Amino acid sequence: MKIAIGTDHRGFVYKEYIKKYYAQHEWIDVGAHSEERTDYPLYAMQVVHLMCTKNVACAVLLCGTGSGMAIAVNRHSLLYAAVAWNSDVARRVKEEDNCNVLVIPADCVSQQEVLLIIDAWLQAEFKGGRYAQRLAMIDTVR
Repeated sequence: MKIAIGTDHRGFVYKEYIKKYYAQHEWIDVGAHSEERTDYPLYAMQVVHLMCTKNVACAVLLCGTGSGMAIAVNRHSLLYAAVAWNSDVARRVKEEDNCNVLVIPADCVSQQEVLLIIDAWLQAEFKGGRYAQRLAMIDTVR
């Protein structure tokens, strides 16, 4: 499975750690490529492009609070970005909201927590049913 990954400078160290720990996955790294200050929308938009062109199945984004990345991604139809700060939230955003872009608040979690969050999200499956009906309501508005 191809997974896009991107971050601004605040999540760079975690991004590199994630790619090494999950080496079995094919990561499409859109940056940042150092800890030098940069702007999160640059990386969010690259992930959006990869998702919209179906070059990746899902994505992981990191920034300080996660909010900026989630806002940028959620402006696009059929992309569901959610901020998860622990494994329970990560599991639930996949099961109940069909989250296809996981956003992690790098300033709020440890490296070990990042792995637990990603594990929970990757292992979870969307429940469908009433949850799919709710997403349909959102998609109709767009």
